[in-house]
Amino acid sequence: MSFHIEAITVLLNGLQQGAIYILLAVGLSIILGTLKFVNFAHGALYLIGTYAGLLIALEVNLTSGLLQEWGYGQLGLGLGYIPALIIVPFVVFVVGLAMERWVVEPFKDRPDTDQILVTFGLAIVVQEVFRTFFGSSSLPFSQPSWAEGAPQVPFLAQIPISSWRYYVIVITAVLVAIVYLLVEYTDFGLIVRAGTRDPEMVELLGIRLSRPYIIVFGIGAALAGVAGVVGGPLNPVNPTIGNDILVPAFLTVVIGGVGSIAGATLGGVLFGLTYAILVATFSSWAQVGLYAIAAVVLLVRPQGLLGEEGVAP
Repeated sequence: MSFHIEAITVLLNGLQQGAIYILLAVGLSIILGTLKFVNFAHGALYLIGTYAGLLIALEVNLTSGLLQEWGYGQLGLGLGYIPALIIVPFVVFVVGLAMERWVVEPFKDRPDTDQILVTFGLAIVVQEVFRTFFGSSSLPFSQPSWAEGAPQVPFLAQIPISSWRYYVIVITAVLVAIVYLLVEYTDFGLIVRAGTRDPEMVELLGIRLSRPYIIVFGIGAALAGVAGVVGGPLNPVNPTIGNDILVPAFLTVVIGGVGSIAGATLGGVLFGLTYAILVATFSSWAQVGLYAIAAVVLLVRPQGLLGEEGVAP
């Protein structure tokens, strides 16, 4: 394989990995920037989205867990990936609404440490529930047959990565653009941004912020669900995936700038490319490299790459 093909392969792998980080980080960023709530259960939403997508798209054979012991060795609707991509965001959106109402609302005005403890505890509970029912073994989440091989497009056909990785990048770009336009160029976004800067004044104008805030949380949750569906076929699916991806997602938010969609996107691309390059060159340093990048960025710009001075992490 020629050097330029290898370089492009690493670049595309980095963009694909970055796309997963971006979907999670954009949701985290708008929640943290708008509600001022530290949600350490965001990885649990990714976990729910992954398993929901798996069970909607495919039929899987369970080898352990309570469901297998109860005789449900084979589960899944087998509807395919397109229905999963449509259904899962709505499912996780509803889960997000419930979480905002029953977890976020009671702890919204509590110290950050209380928010971290309750949401991290919730994440552990969700993880253990999935472990109990589905077992600890990784489940196969195969890529769709129509996206397994390289795309039949001149030049791209020479690059040894599956078409699914291109779909992940495109889906992420479209969703991030939609969220950005919603926040920046609609009346809903205007209310959310105004409420972030001066909630008392917005309330005095007769606008109830609780409604747009719960929608913001639901949107962030739905993005995590989509990340689970598109990222599931690229990684082993087991109950620990939510907590495994939580720290990189939070680091992406922090280095990009809290509340900044563009910052979360830039941070995700930077993290994804760094990870892919290190995996291809010094694989044992891949995880360390992410923390090193975060440390350097925060030393130079404590508020993040595109964060505002008054919103330092």
